[in-house]
Amino acid sequence: MTPLFRKLLGLNWPLVLTMYGLLVFGVFSIESAARHLPQGGAWFADKQKDWILIGSVVYFGAALIDYKWVKWLAIPLFGVAMALCVSLIGKDRGDVHQIDSGLLRFQPAPMAIVAGIILLSWLLQDLPRLGRRIPKVGWIFEEPIVKVALVGLFTGVPFLIVVAMGDMGSALVWVPLAVICLLVSGVPFRYLSCMGLLAAAIIPIAYFVVLPTVSETGTKRIELFLDMVDGKEVDVSGPAWAPHNIAIAVGKSGWAGVGWNASANDGSLHDKKFVPWKTAHNDFIFPIIAEEHGFRGSILLITAFGLLLVLCLFIGTYARDPMGRLLVGGVVALFFAHIFESIGMCILLMPITGIPLPLVSYSGTFVVMCMFLLGLVQSVWVHRDAERPLVEEAPDKAVSVPSRR
Repeated sequence: MTPLFRKLLGLNWPLVLTMYGLLVFGVFSIESAARHLPQGGAWFADKQKDWILIGSVVYFGAALIDYKWVKWLAIPLFGVAMALCVSLIGKDRGDVHQIDSGLLRFQPAPMAIVAGIILLSWLLQDLPRLGRRIPKVGWIFEEPIVKVALVGLFTGVPFLIVVAMGDMGSALVWVPLAVICLLVSGVPFRYLSCMGLLAAAIIPIAYFVVLPTVSETGTKRIELFLDMVDGKEVDVSGPAWAPHNIAIAVGKSGWAGVGWNASANDGSLHDKKFVPWKTAHNDFIFPIIAEEHGFRGSILLITAFGLLLVLCLFIGTYARDPMGRLLVGGVVALFFAHIFESIGMCILLMPITGIPLPLVSYSGTFVVMCMFLLGLVQSVWVHRDAERPLVEEAPDKAVSVPSRR
């Protein structure tokens, strides 16, 4: 049996089946959600199929290549993504924040997050080995301090850049990524608790002073969300039109919903264009799913996402090194943040933000990025029993590790 065939047989097939189940479900949902657009729902569904085919090549390529080699892409990919994000600052591109190269349109913010996950996984793994070559000056170069500094630098700076772009939804994803990196990398609890208290103290300053200067739209959306949660009277024909109608579409669906691709005669609010129809196939696909498939369809979708994340966490426990664990943790943080925000904003748990539902929304290159990340998770599983280095460095001396022969 060849090594390649052995790797194919050794894939975590429950993860593969769960991922493709969500992708297929997304194609049908996109066809119904995009039916009001000039191109028609079938056109967007076909385009999604093309992206899935591209993503499949990327997925299996990432799964079969040892993930330790991917770290060499981290720095150039992160640098390019940050440069593209900076180029969008101050430019009025609506709510899409896309780069249009003529041949391809894509959002650089998700690309930056993918690069950030790989970069942090690499740096936090190799930090102990590099730290032994750095002279210590008091507490400054202690390992936990350096870990906190690295995570703060490579998540805080991108967070501020994406906020300056005006893409608050993509910026918020950096927060759970930073928390997971700190937890998985082994930062002591006393550091985490101290940073948590500092973050709680900074939130009022960030909300009342910083946010209004960088994102006036974000401030208004948060204020509108708080007013709706408090039960205050809001203008449902103005700023509250979208969250009001989205919540109604989800709440009135019942157990079975109105059916796939339902018409106005069947009671579909989407067919009456009460749900934001121009972005229903992307940011607002969950209310379409909830209205058409009801509570049973919604809970099935959430269960599938839960299974996907649990499988990833299971794989993370079998990682052969810290980089593998950090990669899996970063992927879970990214997916969870997107799922929680995308669904939460439709049921008044979160303010309205423009963020796609992974694997389900029509999002072009983002689907490929998600499949690439899940391919890295598969690589952690496939290469969990790969040979470790025969010599592992200890703090004071090299310790010989016997061969597995």
